[in-house]
Amino acid sequence: MARIKVITLSAEQQTELEHGYRTSPSAAVRQRCQIILLKSQRRSALEVAGIVGCCEVVVNNWVARYEQAGLAGLHTKPGRGRKAILQAETDLEPVRQAVRGNRQRLRVAKADLEEALGKRFSDKTLRRFLKDTLHAINASENVPAKSRRRSFTS
Repeated sequence: MARIKVITLSAEQQTELEHGYRTSPSAAVRQRCQIILLKSQRRSALEVAGIVGCCEVVVNNWVARYEQAGLAGLHTKPGRGRKAILQAETDLEPVRQAVRGNRQRLRVAKADLEEALGKRFSDKTLRRFLKDTLHAINASENVPAKSRRRSFTS
């Protein structure tokens, strides 16, 4: 039987990991906190992997990341995942124009945008982009709280 690598945690680290395990909005971070907490209980990587539902290599990798960077090492690094199709910096104005021209027919606006931007995307992507940009615009400091409403005209 292989030697079990034990992580010793201070009371502060234990509390920090338990808080991350209970309250983190990211399921991945919660799982990683659980891995470290289970390893601190003198469990083997194979046993922790069985509890969490991953392989022991993953457990060992997250233990190493935690030892190097602490709790910040358990968060997903930026730049992971698929890049957004519609970018607020470059595509916001064309989207506004297309939506203003076809307010009640979002599919027509989407077809116009696909042709103008040279990008293919779904109705759901356009709706999500509109919702996210509206939220960002309405949450900005420049918009008075009284005039914050759900419209795309500004």
